[in-house]
Amino acid sequence: GSILMTLSDSEMAVSQGRSVMAAYGQTQYSPSIQPAGPYAPYTHHAQSYSVPSYNIKTEDGLSHSPGQTGLLGYSNFSSTPPSQSLYSYSHTHGQYQQYMYLFLWGLVLIYLFILFFYKGSICSQYSSYYNSHYNSPYLTSSNISPGAITAPVAYQHPEHSVMLPNHSPESHTGEYHTPPSPPTPGKEEGVPARRAQDGKLRGRKRVNDPAPPLDSDIERVFIWDLDETIIIFHSLLTGTFSSRFGKDSSRAVSLGLWMEEMIFNLADSRLFFNDLEECDQVHIDDVASDDNGQDLSTYNFGSDGFQTPAGAGSLCLGSGVHGGVDWMRKLAFRYRRVKEIYNTYKNNVGGLLGSPKREEWLQLRREMEVLTDLWLTQALKALALINSRPNCVNVLVTTTQLIPALSKVLLYGLGSAFPIENIYSATKTGKESCFERISQRFGRRAVYVVIGDGAEEETVAKKKNMPFWRVSCRADLEALSHALELDYL
Repeated sequence: GSILMTLSDSEMAVSQGRSVMAAYGQTQYSPSIQPAGPYAPYTHHAQSYSVPSYNIKTEDGLSHSPGQTGLLGYSNFSSTPPSQSLYSYSHTHGQYQQYMYLFLWGLVLIYLFILFFYKGSICSQYSSYYNSHYNSPYLTSSNISPGAITAPVAYQHPEHSVMLPNHSPESHTGEYHTPPSPPTPGKEEGVPARRAQDGKLRGRKRVNDPAPPLDSDIERVFIWDLDETIIIFHSLLTGTFSSRFGKDSSRAVSLGLWMEEMIFNLADSRLFFNDLEECDQVHIDDVASDDNGQDLSTYNFGSDGFQTPAGAGSLCLGSGVHGGVDWMRKLAFRYRRVKEIYNTYKNNVGGLLGSPKREEWLQLRREMEVLTDLWLTQALKALALINSRPNCVNVLVTTTQLIPALSKVLLYGLGSAFPIENIYSATKTGKESCFERISQRFGRRAVYVVIGDGAEEETVAKKKNMPFWRVSCRADLEALSHALELDYL
């Protein structure tokens, strides 16, 4: 009886199974059992594959259900195995990701290689040239030529502004902005100073230095010429600049005459040039020993009798000044006042000129920079690099008389680059005498580098075994800035 019951149960289970299979389109025929009636279509499982309700993250980054080996699992209602194309897609996708990673790493390596190669080639251009001429960290030759440095990188002029030596109020009011130069690498505040091979400090100057170094502590002195080196002035009047660089000749002469008028107007009206023209000095402190220190706040320069009816020219003979004690004191008073005015207004030339001359000066500066292709801007960049060093100094030696030279320095925005004590006029004595004075002031252990465009400074530099950097075009100033940035000067 139990065996018959078991067989009956088995037949019943088989019958039920056939009924279920028949419901999904697989009709079974039996001689004893009729096909089951049709069921309503089951719409939820028309898709052969389905995303599992829960996943387990594996090391290959894909989601799998427990016991599943494919990308997607197939449901219990499907009798068709997963398509082979799914496995092919998974494999291809993984290979694609690997290729992309390799490609990106290859780009990074190529970029780093180009970067190091370019940096090395730039440094080798300078180092190969300088190392072939100088065996010590300091320069000893007398014939540096920027032409030996091949193809300096042309500077672009971004829209953002950078700090230049002329931090005048005009640069903050929006009325005049010195055209910006590119930011200098390695000039952030507080950058640790670097030492040369001989242990001398040649790094960047900290912004919060308490005081400038003493003359005896200066290790490198850069002696600059003024006209046609830092500024463009005389060649505008003669037409040399316009013919050489293809500029509008009439416009160049017009701007040169305009600047000339402003230079002598400032010299006459503010710097006593009418009184001092015949009593020119090499240095602002040359007659300081005759100054008794009298308070000049209420002193009347117009009625102190300095200009005698016979004129002061007879009192200024040769290279010296010949006059009485009282007259020499009045002369010293004027030079002391000039020094005070320079130090007061070197960063505020507009305040010294007053209106409307101030607006005229701002317009002139803008037009001259456009005409000269930002010549002054590039010179200011090189001057700022030198001033950023702790034991380096800029000194100016010009053949212009001292008072007009001071007027030029102020009007061209060079007051911050050159303290008045660092300005020398070679009108009476020549540049060799000025170079000798500078050497005595800063000492023999300092290294002197001469920067100019003329034959006189080059001849004197060679005679004194001082390196000479010739400036004949704006590209020479760019090359100078590159050499300074790389600490080759």
